[in-house]
Amino acid sequence: MSTISVIIAAYNAEKTILETIDSVQKQTFADFELIIINDGSCDKTVEIVNSVNDPRIKLFSYSNGGVSISRNRGISHATGEYIAFLDADDLWTEDKLELLLATLHKNPQAGLAYSWASYMDEDGTSIKPAPPVYLQGNVYAELLVYDFIVTGSSLIRKKAIDTVGEFDTTLKGAEDWDYWLRLALKWDFVVVPKHQLLCRQTSGSLTSKVETMEKCNLEVINRGFAAGSAEIQFLKNKSLANTYRYSAHLYLTKVGTAEAAQKALGKLLQALILYPKIILDIWAIKLLIKALLILVISLKVTFNILKVIS
Repeated sequence: MSTISVIIAAYNAEKTILETIDSVQKQTFADFELIIINDGSCDKTVEIVNSVNDPRIKLFSYSNGGVSISRNRGISHATGEYIAFLDADDLWTEDKLELLLATLHKNPQAGLAYSWASYMDEDGTSIKPAPPVYLQGNVYAELLVYDFIVTGSSLIRKKAIDTVGEFDTTLKGAEDWDYWLRLALKWDFVVVPKHQLLCRQTSGSLTSKVETMEKCNLEVINRGFAAGSAEIQFLKNKSLANTYRYSAHLYLTKVGTAEAAQKALGKLLQALILYPKIILDIWAIKLLIKALLILVISLKVTFNILKVIS
């Protein structure tokens, strides 16, 4: 039995899984088991994992079910007192587990410890730290306004997981946020004020995925406020506005067409109607400028083409 069970859900992860495993193996806290759930991969993921000689690695293969089902399967195999999730293309700094565990030991009332993320491009050459967040204790209200945990890579007490059950497999997005909210309703959170996760940003997406993500975010928000106290209901419009702003961000960064820019402007308008103060937010301002620039450039290109063919 290990102190920590690290769970990686892997689907067609041949390009990144070895580097991800290596970042776990290099942890300064070594008493862990690494549970890898092969989620129906049809590439060389299994072959690569099996090539790693480390008795702490346990590989389980299933037919494809998605990240929530894979994490639930990982939990069912876990023997540790603590559980950490890691995406198959992300990386940890060497002190990630050590510092998160020490922080939970110092705060027995806390069920989850998180730290900060940095974003890197697909080949890992460009790294941008996310803004620091210092929220601790009862964070339910703040977490409902926006998901400051960022990714699924936190350390959670197994007994805290036992109180909230499994990841919701009906959600096709925002499943992390939903899970953190369910934990925050019953447990305190603590933070390690350090960037300890390298989160890989992949390029390319479809408009339908943005719409699916927004739908799931709205579902999580409605659930969260339904479970929350009357004192926090005034925050709902702000939470909804943040979600529409995030949809605008996805349209501009993952799609990037003139049509997507128009949709992004529509989302920003929805956010502004719900929460007018969002116009003062620097992120919203940058998104607005980017959307307008895409539309202006698109119109200019169209105009020049029409001049040539007329």
